[in-house]
Amino acid sequence: MASSPRQEEEKAAAKRGHPLLRGLGRERHTHGLRPAQMEALRAMCGALIPSLPAADGQVGGEDGEGGRRLIRDVDKDMERFYLASAADSTVPDEVAELTFTRCVREAGALVWIVLWMLATRVGTLALCGRSCISGKFPYVRRFADMPAERREEALKRWNTTRWLFPLKIAFVLVKILCHFAFYTAVNARFDLILRRSKSFYDLTSGFHCERELGEPVLESNRIQRPGGRRRASKRCNAGAPARRLLDNGVVETKELDDTTLLRSLAEKGLAVKMNQSSAHHTVRCDVVIVGSGCGGGVAAAVLASAGHKVIVVEKGDYFVAKDYSSVEGPTLEHLYEQGGVFCTANVSTSIFAGTTVGGGSAVNWSASIRTPADVLQEWSRNHGLPVFGGPGYVQAMDAVCARLGVTGRCREEGFQNKVLRRGCEALDLRVDAVPRNSSEGHFCGSCNLGCPTGDKRGTDTTWLVDAVERGAVILTGCKAEQFILEKNTGGRSKNGRRKKCVGLVAACIGNGITKKLRIEAKVSISACGALMTPPLLRKSGLKNKHIGRSLHLHPVSVAWGYFPESRQEPQLIAGKSYEGGIITSMHRVTERTIIETPALGPGAFAALMPWESGRDMKERMRRYARTAHALALVRDRGAGSVVGEGRVLYTPRRDDVDELREGLRRALRILVAAGAAEVGTNRSDGLRLRCKGIRDEDLEAFLNEYM
Repeated sequence: MASSPRQEEEKAAAKRGHPLLRGLGRERHTHGLRPAQMEALRAMCGALIPSLPAADGQVGGEDGEGGRRLIRDVDKDMERFYLASAADSTVPDEVAELTFTRCVREAGALVWIVLWMLATRVGTLALCGRSCISGKFPYVRRFADMPAERREEALKRWNTTRWLFPLKIAFVLVKILCHFAFYTAVNARFDLILRRSKSFYDLTSGFHCERELGEPVLESNRIQRPGGRRRASKRCNAGAPARRLLDNGVVETKELDDTTLLRSLAEKGLAVKMNQSSAHHTVRCDVVIVGSGCGGGVAAAVLASAGHKVIVVEKGDYFVAKDYSSVEGPTLEHLYEQGGVFCTANVSTSIFAGTTVGGGSAVNWSASIRTPADVLQEWSRNHGLPVFGGPGYVQAMDAVCARLGVTGRCREEGFQNKVLRRGCEALDLRVDAVPRNSSEGHFCGSCNLGCPTGDKRGTDTTWLVDAVERGAVILTGCKAEQFILEKNTGGRSKNGRRKKCVGLVAACIGNGITKKLRIEAKVSISACGALMTPPLLRKSGLKNKHIGRSLHLHPVSVAWGYFPESRQEPQLIAGKSYEGGIITSMHRVTERTIIETPALGPGAFAALMPWESGRDMKERMRRYARTAHALALVRDRGAGSVVGEGRVLYTPRRDDVDELREGLRRALRILVAAGAAEVGTNRSDGLRLRCKGIRDEDLEAFLNEYM
C-alpha cells in the first residue's frame, strides 16, 4: 500500500539529524519505585496532563479578540493532542527516572515519601482529605483509585497549600518533570503535537513549517517563499557522510575498544603505552585540557599554535550542524549537563550548562557581549587583577570576536525580539542591539539545541578547528576523574609548592574500553566551567577553602505576553515565538539588570508555565507559538557554592531579589505596551492580566498585587 504524503513527510522527519538527537528511549529504568508507587505517580501524571474528549473541549487558541472556537471534527491533529494523556505513555517512568537520577537527593526522598503515602488509603486520606472518601466499601480510596476530577482537585490544593510546604515542593517537582518529559518526548506517533489544521510546528524535524498564505513552505532542501524567492537551506544533503571539521583530530572513544583507541592515538602522533599488568593506558603529551568550551577551545588553539602537543578531554559527544534535530528531549539529554535537569539544592533555580564538543558555545543563544568597561574597572581595582584594566584584555576580546565573526546587528528580528523592541519604543525606553557570533542574516530560533544551519560560530567550528589543524587531539566520551599530583623532588619548588601536577586520570564512558587513561603532561588545564571544575579539583586532593565558592549565576525571572492571531485585522507583530534569533535586542533597566528574550521549546515552556488545571495547561500550550517571553536578568551580588558534582548551593540575596522584582515589573509593562492581549508570570497561582481596555491604574494595581 502506498504511503500518504503526510506519512512520507513524517518518515523523512524521523530520519533528520543524528540518531542520538532524534529520539529518546531508555533501554531500562533504574528509579527503583515500587509498583504501587508507580501507580500513584501515573495517576498524578494523568491528572496533570489528562485526556480531554474533543467533543466537549474548548481550545485556548483564540480567533480574533478573545473569542474561543470549538475543535472541529476535521482537525484530527488537535483532537489527538487533547486526547493525549501523560498516563498513557512512558512519561511516568521518565518522571521517576529524572526525579531519582537527576534531581537533588532531598527532593527525590520527598517525592518517594509522598508516593509511598499515596499508594496507601491512610496516606491518601492524610494528603487528599475528603476527596478520597467514597460511599462504598472500603470508603477510602487510594489516590490511583480516585476519580480523575477529584485527583485534579487534590493537585490544585497542593499547588496552593501553605501549611504543608513539603507537599507543595513535591507537587511542583512532579509537575515540572511531567510536563518536561511529556512535551520533549516527541516520537513518530506523537510528532506533531502542536499542529493545527493550517499551521503547525514540526517538532521532530526542527523546521518551522507554516502552511498559510504568505509563509514559507518546506520544499526538499530549499525553502520556497511566495513570489519565487528562494533561500537555500544549510542542511547537508543525504548521501555519503561529509567530512567534519574536527575529524582529523577527534577520537570518539565510545566507538572504540582498548586496541583501536591506542592505535588511533598513536596515528595522531601521541606516545602511548599499553601495560597488561597496569590499570591504566598511558598517553604522553605536552598539554592536557579538560573541557572543550570557550576556555578550553581557545587555550587549545593558542598552545597548539605555539608548537605544543595538546590533548583536549571532553565527556560529551561530537555533533555538527547536520546532526542537530532541534528535538528538545534527546538534544537536552546529550548536549546539556544532567540532561537539562540541573537545579540547585533548594530546587529554586534551574541551571543549563553545555556538555558536548564546544561546551556552552555549542548551545548558547549567540549573544556575544563584550565585558563592560565598568566591570573591567571593578575587577582591576577591587579585586587586584590589573590584567583586566590594561590593553591586553581588550586586544584579547578583539581577537576572540574576530575569530567568532561577531556582528553588531541583524537584518530581521524574530517575534519575541520584535515584541521587546516595540514595547520599549512605545514606552520611550532605550533598546540596544545585541552582538552575535553569527552573520547578520542568521534567523535561527533553535541555537540553544545546536545550530542546525551551522551559521553560529562556537569553539567547535573555530578555535578547536585551529587547534586540530596544528596537531591537537580531542578525546570525546572521556570523563576527567582527577589530576595527578606528585611531590616535588628536593622539597618545595621555586614558587613554594610541595606538589606539582603531572597529568590527568580519565575514564572512557563507553563499554568498549576497559582501562582508564593516564595522560602525562607538562601542563594541565581545567577548563570545565564553574560547575564542574571545583569537584574535579577536590577529587584531585586540593584542599583550598575557596574552591567552589563565590559562584554567581545571574538569576532570572520570566514574564509572558500572549499575542493572538487575528484574521480580521493585520497583525502588528508577525511571527512565531520559536522563529528568528534568540537574543537580538536588549533593554537595560539598571546597571545590574537587563531585559532580554529567552529560547523556550515546548518542553521548557510547559515546565515553566503555572499549572491551574489540565485543561488550562493544554490551552496554554495551544498559545505557545504566539506567547512571547521576556526575562529580567540580574548581575547578582550574592554568591553560591559548588559543594560536589551536580550539587550547587545558591540563594539570591535580598537586594538581588528586589532587582529581579523591578526588572519583572518593567518586563510586564513592555509586554503590555507592545500590544499583548494577556500578560502574566510563572507564579504558581497563575495570576494573569487581560489587557484589552486596560488603564494605567489597572496595570499598576496588578503589578502592586503581584509584587
